[in-house]
Amino acid sequence: MASINVFLNLFIILIALSSSSVNAQGLKVGFYQKTCPQAEAIILKEMRRVISLAPTLGAPLLRLHFHDCFIRGCDASILLNSKNGTAEKDGIPNLSLRGYGVIDGIKTKLEKACPGVVSCADIIALVARDAVFLINGPFWPVLTGRRDGMVSNAIETIFGLPSPFANITQSKANFASKGLSAKDLVVLSGAHTIGTSHCPSFSLRLYNFTGKGDADPSLDRQYAARLRSKCKPNDITTLVEMDPGSFKTFDTSYYKLVAKRRGLFVSDEALLHDPETKAYVLRQAAGTSPEFFKDFGESMVKMGNIGVLTGKQGEIRKQCGFVN
Repeated sequence: MASINVFLNLFIILIALSSSSVNAQGLKVGFYQKTCPQAEAIILKEMRRVISLAPTLGAPLLRLHFHDCFIRGCDASILLNSKNGTAEKDGIPNLSLRGYGVIDGIKTKLEKACPGVVSCADIIALVARDAVFLINGPFWPVLTGRRDGMVSNAIETIFGLPSPFANITQSKANFASKGLSAKDLVVLSGAHTIGTSHCPSFSLRLYNFTGKGDADPSLDRQYAARLRSKCKPNDITTLVEMDPGSFKTFDTSYYKLVAKRRGLFVSDEALLHDPETKAYVLRQAAGTSPEFFKDFGESMVKMGNIGVLTGKQGEIRKQCGFVN
C-alpha cells in the first residue's frame, strides 16, 4: 500500500532529524536512509503479506526479538544454525520458537535490493515492531545500525532468558541485569496479550505446585479447572492461548486477566507481588490510564539497545543462519 509506505518514509525522516533519535551506542532511526532507503518499506510490505496469511505468527516473531536480545544482546545470535545442537536456537527454552523462515525470506529480498547492507539483527527488531503494528498494536521508531554477532551458545539460554516460573524477585533481577526496570518488566510482560504456550510452561501450577500434587492457590479456581481440561499431566504438545479470546490482537486484556488471577504463568501472577508492577497491572486492567501502547514502544526501544554491536563490531551476515 503506497499510503503506508509514504507514512513510513516521512516518519523515519522526521524522527531522524531529531537529536533524540540517536543513542549512545550509535544506533539511530533511519540508519539505512542512504545505503538502503527502501529497507523498512520492504520489510513492512513483506510483513503485511505474512500476517495477512498467518496472523498467529505475530507473537512468535515478537518473541524472537525478546529471546535474541536477552542472550548476548540484540545481535541475531538466535538465528545462527549449528550442526551439533550447540546454538541458541537449540537451547531448551528456544525449541518452541518459530518464524525463522520469515526472517530468511526478508533477508533474501533485502540482499537483492541492497547486498551486504542490512543486518539480521535489525531485521529482527523491525519485524517485531511491524508484527505488533499489523495486529492492532503500537508503532514505534526502531533505532537501527546493529551488526550481527558470530557466537551462539545453547547453554546460555538456560539461565539467561526470563523464566515463566520466576517469582517477582527473580524477574526483576533478570531484567535489571539487562538494564531494564521494573516498569519495563511489567510493560514487556504485556506481550503475553498475543500468542500461545505449551502446557509444560505452566502445568506445574495445575498438578504439583509444591511437590504434593496440589494446585497453585493463587490461580483462579475456575481458570485452573479450564486449563486442566486442556492440559493433562505430561502433555507436551497442546497449545493454550495466553490471552483467551484475544490472543491474535494486541491489546490490554492481558492485564485484566492478571488482575483476576488468571495470568497463565507464575511470572505473570508474580507481577501482583511488587507495588510498582501491581499498580501498573491494576491501572491497565481498569482502563483508567491508557499509556500501555506508548510504554510498550518505549520499553521495546530500551530492550532493543541491549548489548548491540555497532561500527566495526561483528559483521553483516549474507545469510542469517550462517556466519560469513
